[in-house]
Amino acid sequence: MSPKSAAISESLLDELQTTLAHGTVARRVETLRRVTDLFINGAVDFSDEQIGLFDDVFRCLTEHIEASARALLSNRLAPIDTAPPLTIRALAYDDLIEVAAPVLSRSERLDDETLIKTARNKSQAHLMAISVRRVLSGAVTDVLVQRGNDEVIQSTVNNPGAEFSEGGFTELVDRAEGDDDLVTCLAMRPTIPRHLYLKLLAKASATVRERLEAAHPQQAEDVPSAVREATRRARSAPSAVTRETAIAHALVKSLHEDGRLDEHQVTTFAEAGKFDEANASIAALANVSLSIAENMMIETRAEGVMILAKVSGMSWSTVKAIIEMRDNLSGGEATDLAACKATYERLRPSTAQQVLRFHRMQQTAAPVPAK
Repeated sequence: MSPKSAAISESLLDELQTTLAHGTVARRVETLRRVTDLFINGAVDFSDEQIGLFDDVFRCLTEHIEASARALLSNRLAPIDTAPPLTIRALAYDDLIEVAAPVLSRSERLDDETLIKTARNKSQAHLMAISVRRVLSGAVTDVLVQRGNDEVIQSTVNNPGAEFSEGGFTELVDRAEGDDDLVTCLAMRPTIPRHLYLKLLAKASATVRERLEAAHPQQAEDVPSAVREATRRARSAPSAVTRETAIAHALVKSLHEDGRLDEHQVTTFAEAGKFDEANASIAALANVSLSIAENMMIETRAEGVMILAKVSGMSWSTVKAIIEMRDNLSGGEATDLAACKATYERLRPSTAQQVLRFHRMQQTAAPVPAK
């Protein structure tokens, strides 16, 4: 019977029994090395039952041995997809980063539950190790964003295999203010929700605009020197529109052309938190361009929303749904709805039309040539 089929040979079992009963730390380490060799040499052929046996053996041998031996085991098991899962989890939970880092950064055996628990309770070094994994789910990056220091955040955002929830993106955009490196990295993430992308660009510094221009020289005209112009041009640039945004715009266009786009549909979009659909709908009903509507929708205050809604003849209940959607998506302080309602009820349609004409003039005005 070969070692691969027998898993642990009789001679090694005898040695293991003696080591666990009476062996010194040095003997434990040597036996651990031999068991690790045996596992690695036959890992692809072992059954789940045999892997479970190795799990028990590894966990017994790693008790009361020095960190350097545990770190070596972690390094050797980390790249193996069939590594004993309980052993991998125990190594990931180790307080010593030299033990935990190899499996946290590389092991495919770790599930999200283990990664999240580690990220919530261990050191920044542990979070950094998790941040470089080949794939990171939105549930894991949520914790990294909440707990991570600047280095962890930068590493996570730079990871092409990292996914982010909308809440994670929102927190990152807020955190990026004043951090040119983070703004640049976030602006280049293809999955950032459009309303957050626009909010990010509106805050972009001259340094960030230069970086974006250098990264995309073929679109240099889309990253001009003025913040307002940068935001306006970027909104119309094809690269700024994700596939999801394009689908949302196409849906709203179809509804509008078929005569099925109304205030009720806008409310439905807003209550579902669908910014792209709500924005495109209010743009169509107010008869303004998408870029004008976006500009007014993402303003810090809610006046832009109320102007568009008043021009469209919408009721306060719809305006309230849109404002609440904005608050939920931005994660910022809740808008004073009572004050907004009073303002909206006082607002005249003629006044709203005048303000909207001003926004159209701003968009169509030619940029000042650079000197």
